Amino acid sequence: MAALPPQIERILAFLGAIGISVSIEPVDESSLLPGATIRSGGLIFDPALPYPGDLLHEAGHIAVTDPALRPTLGEIPSDPAEEMAAIAWSYAAALAAGIEPALVLHDQGYQGGGGYLVEAMAGALPPGVPMLQLWGMTAARGQAKALGLPAYPAMARWLR
Repeated sequence: MAALPPQIERILAFLGAIGISVSIEPVDESSLLPGATIRSGGLIFDPALPYPGDLLHEAGHIAVTDPALRPTLGEIPSDPAEEMAAIAWSYAAALAAGIEPALVLHDQGYQGGGGYLVEAMAGALPPGVPMLQLWGMTAARGQAKALGLPAYPAMARWLR
């Protein structure tokens, strides 16, 4: 197999370090996200993935899933709160992995609103952070000290 782009190498190293398994294999073109899918709680990706940052978004879904359900996770259920939490998680993960957040929150996804999301995540009240805070993963900037948690985008832990 050819060498992977540096951004993907950084993403894979980060995911391995936090305990999200990744397998490299072809992904059926019918998958919801081109080149990536989730199977049995692990991330499957095709090196032909058009948007490498999508790996972190899909990993975000794995990370914010109830731990009891994570081992059987496949198709992502439609849950707006968990979707926003996965977006917030993926932004924080991009920073932690040394990846430009716009690579994850790109305008080819998110109904063309990737740029808006990058701005929102860097703002004072990032969407999705309340759910991450509820699960003890991080805290909103104004509440971090009182809760004894790091202020977003820093994370106390990467898995719910």
